[in-house]
Amino acid sequence: MGALTVLSTTASLRATLVDAAVLAAHLILYPTGITQERPLPAPSATGSAARLPTEGRAHPPVLLLHGFVDNRSVFVLLRRSLHRHGWRHVEALNYSPLTCDLRGAAELLGRHVEEFCARTGHRRVDIVGHSLGGLVARYYVQRRGGDARVRTLITLGTPHSGTRVAPLMSAHPIVRQMRPDSEVIAELALPAPRCRTRCVAFWSEADQVMVPATTARIAHPDLRAENVRVDGVGHLALPVNATVAAGIREALTASAAARPDSDAISVA
Repeated sequence: MGALTVLSTTASLRATLVDAAVLAAHLILYPTGITQERPLPAPSATGSAARLPTEGRAHPPVLLLHGFVDNRSVFVLLRRSLHRHGWRHVEALNYSPLTCDLRGAAELLGRHVEEFCARTGHRRVDIVGHSLGGLVARYYVQRRGGDARVRTLITLGTPHSGTRVAPLMSAHPIVRQMRPDSEVIAELALPAPRCRTRCVAFWSEADQVMVPATTARIAHPDLRAENVRVDGVGHLALPVNATVAAGIREALTASAAARPDSDAISVA
């Protein structure tokens, strides 16, 4: 038992150090993601995009949603990974760090999803949300009818049952909404019998922002949910970890295999 404790402590320390390094790197990149992303027109099927692997062309667009007081720069590596493996439409949505209501952020997400679908010619999108971003996306899917537009929701270190970390930060309204006893968390526990979105939640015992760590798992009887444990990856490292990126691609590919052509309206 002593040896297991030492190994656990070592793994936790390593995850903390990696998280610190990720934070330092992200602070450098942060200014590059402050402004809202300028949407690009859908690429022509006759250009270089036509030579992308079939793996990516079969997928709906992917929308990336950052966490609390963060911005789209956190997804630089994940976006690069998806593009490299053939995903054609990958965009990130910024919501204001001054956002005080998760429900309002979910409404903004809904408007952006509608615009994203119209612009790319797809009926549905996939969403990857980190931390609070995953909770915003789940609220949109489960409580605002977003399951009609979101095929797959992937969350990374998201407090699905609420987190008890940093009680002093509860002065911020949106942090209070991430507490286990909040109205938002209670709403997400309500029945959702016809929710069509497939959910995949990545979680880690080394995530010190999720307290307890298992709160990053989805436990709802009405949701089609899969929980994926990632060992030794801290909260900040989840969006930049290569193993997590591979798992995200695998989850998106599995959804495409289940419904290969049903989400495209036209060839972009």
